[in-house]
This record gives sequence, structure tokens and C-alpha cells, in this order.
Amino acid sequence: MITPSEQNTAWDWDVTCMGSLLLSSRLILCCLLPFTAAGCSSIKWGAVTISGSSQCRICLLCPTDIPLLPGSPRRLSPQAVSKGSQGPKHGQQYLKVLGPRAPDLQGSSNRDSGQSCGGGRTHSSSIVNNYMEASEPVFSEASLSRMHFRDNQRKVDYVLAYHYRKRAAHPGHGVHGHSLAIVSNGETGKEPHAGGPGDIELGPLDALEEERKEQREEFEHNLLEAGLELEKDVESKHQGSIFVRIHAPWQVLAREAEFLKIKVPTKKMYEIRSEGSITKKFNEILQKLSSPLKPRVPEHSNNRMKNLSYPFSREKMYLYNIQDKDTFFDNATRSRIVHEILKRTACSRANNTMGINSLIANNIYEAAYPLHDGEYDSPGDAMNDRKLLYQEWACYGVFYKFQPIDLIRKYFGEKIGLYFAWLGLYTSFLIPSSIIGVIVFLYGCATIEEDIPSKEMCDQQNAFTMCPLCDKSCDYWNLSSACGTARASHLFDNPATVFFSIFMALWATMFLENWKRLQMRLGYFWDLTGIEEEEEHSRPEYETKVREKMLKESDKSVVQKLGTDMSEREDEDDEDKLTWKDRFPGYLMNFTSILFMIALTFSIVFAVIVYRITTAAALSLNKATRSNVRVTVTATAVIINLVVILILDEIYGAVASWLTKIEVPKTEQTFEERLILKAFLLKFVNAYSPIFYVAFFKGRFVGRPGSYVYVFDGYRMEECAPGGCLMELCIQLSIIMLGKQLIQNNIFEIGVPKLKKLFRKLKDETELGETDSAHSKHPEQWDLDYSLEPYTGLTPEYMEMIIQFGFVTLFVASFPLAPVFALLNNVIEVRLDAKKFVTELRRPDAVRTKDIGIWFDILSGIGKFSVISNAFVIAVTSDFIPRLVYQYAYSHNGTLHGFVNHTLSFFNVSQLKEGTQPENSQFDPEVQFCRFKDYREPPWAPNPYEFSKQYWSVLSARLAFVIIFQNLVMFLSVLVDWMIPDIPTDISDQIKKEKSLLVDFFLKEEHEKLKLMDEPGSQGEGHQSRRSRAASSAPSGRSQPGSAASSGSQHTNV
Repeated sequence: MITPSEQNTAWDWDVTCMGSLLLSSRLILCCLLPFTAAGCSSIKWGAVTISGSSQCRICLLCPTDIPLLPGSPRRLSPQAVSKGSQGPKHGQQYLKVLGPRAPDLQGSSNRDSGQSCGGGRTHSSSIVNNYMEASEPVFSEASLSRMHFRDNQRKVDYVLAYHYRKRAAHPGHGVHGHSLAIVSNGETGKEPHAGGPGDIELGPLDALEEERKEQREEFEHNLLEAGLELEKDVESKHQGSIFVRIHAPWQVLAREAEFLKIKVPTKKMYEIRSEGSITKKFNEILQKLSSPLKPRVPEHSNNRMKNLSYPFSREKMYLYNIQDKDTFFDNATRSRIVHEILKRTACSRANNTMGINSLIANNIYEAAYPLHDGEYDSPGDAMNDRKLLYQEWACYGVFYKFQPIDLIRKYFGEKIGLYFAWLGLYTSFLIPSSIIGVIVFLYGCATIEEDIPSKEMCDQQNAFTMCPLCDKSCDYWNLSSACGTARASHLFDNPATVFFSIFMALWATMFLENWKRLQMRLGYFWDLTGIEEEEEHSRPEYETKVREKMLKESDKSVVQKLGTDMSEREDEDDEDKLTWKDRFPGYLMNFTSILFMIALTFSIVFAVIVYRITTAAALSLNKATRSNVRVTVTATAVIINLVVILILDEIYGAVASWLTKIEVPKTEQTFEERLILKAFLLKFVNAYSPIFYVAFFKGRFVGRPGSYVYVFDGYRMEECAPGGCLMELCIQLSIIMLGKQLIQNNIFEIGVPKLKKLFRKLKDETELGETDSAHSKHPEQWDLDYSLEPYTGLTPEYMEMIIQFGFVTLFVASFPLAPVFALLNNVIEVRLDAKKFVTELRRPDAVRTKDIGIWFDILSGIGKFSVISNAFVIAVTSDFIPRLVYQYAYSHNGTLHGFVNHTLSFFNVSQLKEGTQPENSQFDPEVQFCRFKDYREPPWAPNPYEFSKQYWSVLSARLAFVIIFQNLVMFLSVLVDWMIPDIPTDISDQIKKEKSLLVDFFLKEEHEKLKLMDEPGSQGEGHQSRRSRAASSAPSGRSQPGSAASSGSQHTNV
């Protein structure tokens, strides 16, 4: 390489330069901009490869700060390129790069042309890029802030993270550890005196890494052109993670807030109308009584004063009370604005993909996330929203307190705020249903001694000799031996359960109606009324599929479309979009796969049935286990069902995601809705199919003595216990419900995330042994957040609660205590989810939404289906209808005396098939008849063993009850829906009042503005005011980020 001391060097230049080059006979100052040099055997921009050609001798020197274009691939420090460089001097930790104004990108370059690097014009703001040596300690006080750039002034609004791997050097090329002698986009090249002819050869991994670097550089360049400011550290190790910090200056925030129509508070405040005197006094008393339950956080939903809100507009800056531009938009709004820019920023080198999600999907970046507001458990730090949420919401010690919904919404956004508001309302509604359920259960306990049918079954004097439960090995048995089962069945099979079923159907309707009212109330206080659906960008997979389709058509005109601007792709013709023919294979795969999964679930349920039958037959052969056959088989079968349900839940979740991906939905919202529907369908069938079997099918296809139905040779279909299948349904429901809640909460939601976090931490610490001890002792906030679990959406949280809602409503007639266990689970679930969001997950992007979306439709569907299921449980599974028919149609005294005898039919034991008679029977050998539970004609009747008249009477009564119950409850539900308005009256009045106040406020402000402009002494000022507002309405993409002049002209004093 030529040194600065060499003179009279002749250069043959063919330079394409976007900056300034100063050529002199003694010193060449190159400002590190893209160039090509004729005669060079290899000069490449992106990984500066310089050969030893005699006609290509370049010295990259810059004695002062370097002005360069936004998005230029690399900024070189002057220390790194000087002759014999030994790294930066002490105290020079980072390099300030002065960025030109974005509005005049080309003009800036032209004006700077001809100036040396040190003589470049200094702009009002700079982009700080930290290229810190790994061995250099940091003594700057500015670096102590975990939420700001190194200047400790500009806030970090978003972070991009990626993993880099440096290129391996060609043998013979000297590469020194931290030297930055000739560095372009993060690679460490050759020292000026460690040369040798030839280029550095690239391996496959090196070429891939090189391509990713170029794509990152272009994307970051485009972000800078959009007005954002970036900062990142030097790639000082062989490989590691790099964080790109992003700051949005005021003019970018103002531009995007206007584009997104973000509602912000104006100067006008108004008083919320007080309710009626009686309601007002009642609310005051309620507020005083519930004050110990309120979290100690600022709440604004209950304040009497509210700011008038209006979508942000740069032309109406005088409407807003902008005291400090740095805090006018809160952190969640700032990160949301930056995320919107990231989503719509294109990268042409990455196949013209759109947005950060596409780059993450293609492994260009590893993660993108906003920062948490500091640490949550550091006692010395100042109070922040995250720490406040941890202390007043995410700790188990505050389980009895209300949730700080407003603070949750402020920190995490409206979508997550609505989820926790819904979860809180659902949990509070479980309190009255739990109380009623306990009362129903206690009623069963109190009336168990008065239950005539169970007393008749337990009376040994009745001596009902029952037919054998299995062939050969099973003996006749007395009905009194099933006394315990009959008495336990009464706890859940009593007249109170019918009332409780009607109550729970109305409870579900009232819950949904109250949620709609709460949703409207929150929407009013959170300024969600009237918001429009945000335009969604295409998913990366959809873009890839469209691109593959275009390439298949192999037409030049089609291929050239890949290079067009992304805005033009929104107006593509139909042939460039995915039609139903393109999606048909995905739809066919979805249909067949879902049918296969449902068939698989039914097959597993049938396999468990076979297990129950064969195990019962095997245990019946042994006298020692014969007495506990039913309990053993029921308990083990339920546990097997629980394990299978938990395993299939995880499998079906992954299958639903895969099936949705091959469908290739266009937007994220469409993808989420289809994923939810598939996952819910599969998990619904998985969770409830064993319960549906016990409730509606078990014991219905058994046959009768002498004509049993066999599954396999010698194995009879199982039948219900003497007390009916309701008790077994209760056991099945309780074990599956409690098991899912306990295991999924304790293992899947607590244990698995902690293990993932531990493995990630161990991987980061042991990665090539290059952990910086000084840095690990004082990690930055972006490092801490990077080690957390990524946020994957609310679908798992909603799904868990929706399945639980089904357990509470669908079969509540058989298990009145289900709301109690759901309430206990949810009290823990709220704090568990809170702790997970505050301490274990990266901060999610704030998403504005008006409702909970498709989940409300699923809840409404479950509520309507629960009416039908409970009607059939009462009519078919329980003995409620047979008891009513007997009491009012067949009883001699209007009581249930003789009911048990009425439900048992006779069978002549001499008609048992050969080889099925009991062996070594302990009963009287002169037994002629045995009894079995069914309504059939006796053997001495003209049509023996045919269904009797009582059977048809009971069947017609059951069907009539289903119809009456269903229509009655549906009518009451519609009545409740009609009586409770969806929008509270006070909120409706306040919305109307707000509109009229907004008009009055506009007229007043405009009048005052015109009055000031008409004053003689204020004409100049008014003219300047108009000019400043016109400047603020100009396209902000052309404004210099952080420009003092630009930001100062955004606010007009009225």
C-alpha cells in the first residue's frame, strides 16, 4: 500500500462517488463512499478487497469525523486507518457521524462535494454509531443509561438484533484481533503492511454472511432515509450478537402519528357527567368498601375529568398541549410508530421483501423488539411502569387486588390490555356461579338421607339379584352392594342441578353482555371509539409464494416485476395474486389433515374404551381385585385420557400452525383467525370427546342379558354403574379439568419458559468463551431483554381460558363445582400471566384494537351449545326425567317409593347362552330370574324382552324436556340480551357530548387564531405561524432527523 509520504503519484480514476473526494499529490482523503477504480484487479464495496495491483494503490485516511450518507455500509474511525494503527486511544470509545438532511439527500452530497472529511458541514443533529473496541473500558457517563443512545439524550425506541460471523482469512493474510486497519461492513481486513497478492477467498458460509450484511446495510440505509436514527456497536469478536438501536425524532413521530391517526389528548378537558343520585351514592359506597382492593397505581378510567382527544395532525398543533416533545408520546406509542416503519420498509437485495418480519423470517435479523422500561426488581433504580406493574400486579402477594388495567394498556398496548380486562371480568363472574354451585352441592349433601331411590338401593331387605356383569367369571350380585355409588350420585343428580343448568346458561349470556359493555367503556376511556382498521402488510410467506408463481411463468416482463417498487405491488393484476387454484392444494391438505386428526382422536377414545373393557374382564377373573374393578378401571382410564389430551394438545397446536402456513394467508390478521379456528376445533374435539362418550354413549349399546353386544370375541360393551353414568361423568370431567389446569400451568407455562431461558443463558455464556466479563456485570437493557423469551401472541392464553369456559358451561349439570375450581385456577392464572409478561417475555409491540376479535364469536358459540349439551345431560344421562315420569304417571302415592323396582327388568337365567353362565356361583342354585336396568317386557309377557310402554313414555318425556329446556333458556338468554344494552347509557351520552365539545373547541381555537393574525402587531408573527405550520405539514421523510429548526417549528403558540 502507498503511504502518505509518497509523492507525485499518478492515478487513473474512473470514479462513481456519492460524496466528496479530495485528491492531492501528498494525501488522498477518501470519505469511505462507494467507488470503483479502473485498473484494479479487485476492488469490491461491501467487504473491501484490495489487491496488490501497481495501478490501484489507495490510502484511506480521514483525520476528523467523516460526513457520509445515511445507510452507508460502514463508518471508519480515523485511528483505525492510520499507518501502524494500534486501535483507538483511551477515551475515544465511539465515533460521531454527522448525517446529512434527509430532504436533500442528493443535494447534500453535492454541496459537500469537494470538501475534505474534516471540513464537512456540521448539521444540527448527528447519528451516533458506536464502534467500541472489546478491550477498551467505558468511562463515559453517557453510557450509564440503559434506555438511551450513548449521548444519554435520545431514547432507544426499538432494537434490532442479529448474529454475525466474521470471515475466515485466507492463509498468508495477516488478521489481527481488534485492528480495524481496512474495515468495511464489520469485517476485519488486511493490515496495511500485511499484504500479499490475491483476494480473500469466500467459503459458502462467508458468502451467505456477506449477502446478509449487504441486505442489513441496505435496510438500515432505508430506515435512515425514513428519518430514523440508528446506533450500534462494533463487531469486535469472531462471532456474536449485535444490537441496532433505533430512535425516532419528533418530526418522524409527528408524521407517523398523523398517518396512523393516533388519538392524542388536546388542551381541552371536560367533566364526565355524574350518574343519578342513587347510583352515584351506591358507587361512592362501593368505592370506599373496595379501596383496600385497588392497586396503588394512577387510574384514569374512574377520574371525573377527561381530556378531549383528537387524531394527531401537524396542521393543528395548536390544539394539543405539547409541553415536552420527548414525553408527549409514551414509550408504547413510540415503539408502535417505529414498528410500523419497520414493517413497511423494503429491502431490494432481499428479493424486494417488505418489512422487518420478512427479514427475520429469512434470518437477516434475529429479533426485533421494543425495550422494557428498565429492570423490575432493582431496589436502587427509580420507579418505572415495569417495576410498578411487578409490585402491584405481577406478584402473587397481591392476588386479592384488582388489576391496574389502565397501566397494563399503557405499557403493553390495547390488545393485551383487553385480554387482561376480559380475564378479570370472567374471573369476577365466576364468583357468583361458584357460590351457587357450592349451594347446589351442599343441597345434595343435605338431602342425601331423604333420597328415596338411594335408600331403596341400600336396603338389603329388597334383595334385588342382579345379572352377572361379565361372562363365566362374574357371579350374580345384590344391588345393595352399589349403595355407595348411588348415594354419591345424588350429590350431583338432584333437582337443584336443573336449576343450576338454567342459571349457568343465563350466566354465560350475562357475562358476554357485560363484556360488551365493559369493552365499550374501556374503548371510550382509551380513545378507541371510531378508530379505523389499520392497513396490514403482506406476510413474508405470501410474498414468497407470489414470487414463486411469477418466476414459474418464466416471462421477462414478469421477472422484471420483482424489481418494482413495493407500493406498485399492491395494485397487481389478478394473475400475480394467489387464486383459489393456487390455494387448492393447501385447502385440500387442510381438509384431509383435520379429518385425519379428528379420526385419530376418536380412535384413541375407542382404544381407551377397549382398555377399559379388557382390563375389567381381566380383573374380574381374580377374586382379590373383583370388588374394586369399576373404581380401578375408571381411575386409570381417566388418567390415560388426561395424558393423551395433554400430548395431543401440543401436537395439534403445531399441526394447526403448519396447516395455516400452507394455506398462505395474506395478512397476519387472517393468519391468526384461521389458526385460532383450526386450533380450537382440534383441541375442542381432543378435550371433550372422552367426556361426550361417557355422557351420551356409554351404556347405550350394551344389549341385554342373553343378547349382549360384543366388541371382540368374549368382550362385552361396558355399561354404566347402577347409579347411572352421571357420577362417572363427574369424575371424568373433574380429573381432566383439574389435570389440564395444574399440569399446563405448572409445567408448560412456568417450567418450560424457565428452562428455555436457562439454556439460552448458558449458550450465550459459553459461546466460544468470548464473554465480556466487564459487560456481563453491567449489561445494557437491550442485552437483558434479548435474553428473555420472545412474545408469540395471546392465542395460547385465550385458548386455555376458552377450553376452561367450555368445562364450566357445557357439562355443569354433572359437575356443579366446576366454577369453583375454575375460579381458584384463574386467581393464580392472572398473576401467572402477569408475571410472565412483566419478567419473562420481551416487551410486545403495542397493538390498537377495539375488541377481542374472533374469540368473542367462539365464546358466544360455546354459550349457545352449552344449552343443548346441558339439556341432553339432564334428559339422557341423569335420572331426573325417569323419576318425574314415575312420580306423576306410575306412582300410586305420588312419591318415588318403588322407583328402583320400576326401572329394573326381569330376565330368565335359563335363557343365558351356553358358556356364559356364572361358574361356582355363591347364590342359591334355584335362582330363576335376575334383574337388569332397562325398560323391557318380562319373560312371561307375549313379547318378552321387547321395549315396554314405560320406555317409550320416558323417551318421549326426555325429548320433550330437551325441546322445552332449550327454547326456554334460549328465550331467557335473548331477553337478557335485549334488556342489557351493549353500550352503557352514560358512555353513549359522553360520546355524543365529546363530539359537540370537539366542534366547539375547534371553532374557539380557530377564532382565537384568526384574531391574533388580524392584530397589526401580530401580522408578522401570524405570517411566521402560518409558515411554520406549512413546514410541519410537508413530507417528513425529507426532514433532517433531530433537526432543531425543524422540530422547533412544529408547535404554534396560540
